[in-house]
Amino acid sequence: MPAAPVGTLAAHRQRLRLDCPVVFPGFRTLTPAEEFRAVADWCDANGVTHDQYGQGDLLTAFEGTVAGLLGKEAAAFMPSGVMAQLIAMRLWTEVSGVPRFGMPHTSHLALHEEEAYQALFNFHGVPVGDRRRPTLARDLAAVSQPLACLLVELPLREIGGQVPDWDELQALKELARSRQLPLHMDGARLWESRAYYGRSYAEIAAGFASVYVSVYKGIGGVAGAVLAGDADFIANARLWQRRLGGTLVRQSPMVATAAMRFETRLAQMDACYRRTLDLAAGLAGIPGIRLNPAVPQTNMLHIFFDRPAEMVAETRDAIAGGDGRWVAGEIRPTDVPGWSVTELYVGDTLLGLDNAQVLPYFARLAGV
Repeated sequence: MPAAPVGTLAAHRQRLRLDCPVVFPGFRTLTPAEEFRAVADWCDANGVTHDQYGQGDLLTAFEGTVAGLLGKEAAAFMPSGVMAQLIAMRLWTEVSGVPRFGMPHTSHLALHEEEAYQALFNFHGVPVGDRRRPTLARDLAAVSQPLACLLVELPLREIGGQVPDWDELQALKELARSRQLPLHMDGARLWESRAYYGRSYAEIAAGFASVYVSVYKGIGGVAGAVLAGDADFIANARLWQRRLGGTLVRQSPMVATAAMRFETRLAQMDACYRRTLDLAAGLAGIPGIRLNPAVPQTNMLHIFFDRPAEMVAETRDAIAGGDGRWVAGEIRPTDVPGWSVTELYVGDTLLGLDNAQVLPYFARLAGV
């Protein structure tokens, strides 16, 4: 039988996932109708009115909340993290006069943004460190060319949510300070890092001149990001936000979907991390499965299978169709022929399921 067209297969798998009453990865996602009803009720209960080009009580309060959590003077809501980080790079290159910044090999800017920093601003992104681990002080020490800033991703998604040890992070901050080099944090998943460090978000962000955080990753808003820093930095960031078309006439719908669940989601992160540790301990005992990292540092990890990606995906689809369990999201080949990998983010669904209810399905993916 000939293989189904890629588009048809992708649509089939999307339907399988939507039809599953239990989805293992992530937090429960509302349907559009459920989301709109929930945000309408929340807005009614909290007396929310629309903003006008980013000016309004809801935005001001939310920006202040995020700035306070991060220990920064000010913050600006933006429609996307891509825009927020491009603006940060633009501002640091303006301050230094150096059109060059450092970043991890697997930075979102390098892998997922179509070379926007180069196409729009003619900047040079310098890969720093080792793609298999977090950025450390010795990586910065090895860079001899001038940089406008160093972008540090906490945690690093492409290596399973890893972060540097606390002392290593402080050493990196100290070296950057001694060089008078601004640090910018790609904190798309910063909310997930506090449980491992056992420190406040402000302590983690201390020493970073600017910080970007997502309000849809982890938090569950429909879209959006926040860029934080000192007052002058954020005032200049707002100028670039307007120049890049990011000052939308109404931003309150995006902000409301994040604000209405912000405290609840942050409060769940410790439990999600503990559940991830327990789950990883169980997964490690399944033949044909490897984990990165072996001991998770956030409530996400990468699961490697000693099976080809399509075989694992076909097993996942069979489980979905027969048992109503969507066990894993994207399953892709690795650099090792015959192996495959998936990313698992532990959210509220897995908080309600113990290992006995979960591990047998992963064993089936592994072919056990």
